[in-house]
Amino acid sequence: MTRRLRSLAAQSTRPLVLGLVDGLLNALTLAAASLVGSGSPVSYSLAFRVGLVALTTAAFAVFVADYADRRAYLMRASRQLNLTRRGQLATTRLGRLAVARSLLATVIACTASFTGATLPLLAGAALPGLSWIVVVLAVLALTGLGTALGHLFASSRVRWAATLGCGGVAVTWIGVWLHIA
Repeated sequence: MTRRLRSLAAQSTRPLVLGLVDGLLNALTLAAASLVGSGSPVSYSLAFRVGLVALTTAAFAVFVADYADRRAYLMRASRQLNLTRRGQLATTRLGRLAVARSLLATVIACTASFTGATLPLLAGAALPGLSWIVVVLAVLALTGLGTALGHLFASSRVRWAATLGCGGVAVTWIGVWLHIA
């Protein structure tokens, strides 16, 4: 059981990180004007709408990219094994496993993306006088994620944290400049 959980965790890193980062950046981009007071205030409705946008884009992008990657791997393996029919491995149990794992990655990314987009905005809706708190929470979440990734990858935690934090600030600035919401 522990072995299966470790395997699942190893396979889940990419969709989890992608989903969280995507959700947080969606929240910062789509609601940035509201967050700095130049747009309509952050509401619970806006939080869930942005969360649904993040979920939808993550679902489409992650499934297509993940399945394409897995399918390409099966195509390369078919060529290396000198199988006579192109894509022969993709029609086997391995092909069905690729679809199932891509669906799992999609569910993980969608959940993370919805959570990453919705939670900071819900905080802003709960504290309407402090809507800027959303920017602070989202940038802190990105910085914390960067620290965790630096630790996970035995790399510089400070560099990872600074890069993700600065990315969040840059995306917020772009969102304010575009004034989408």
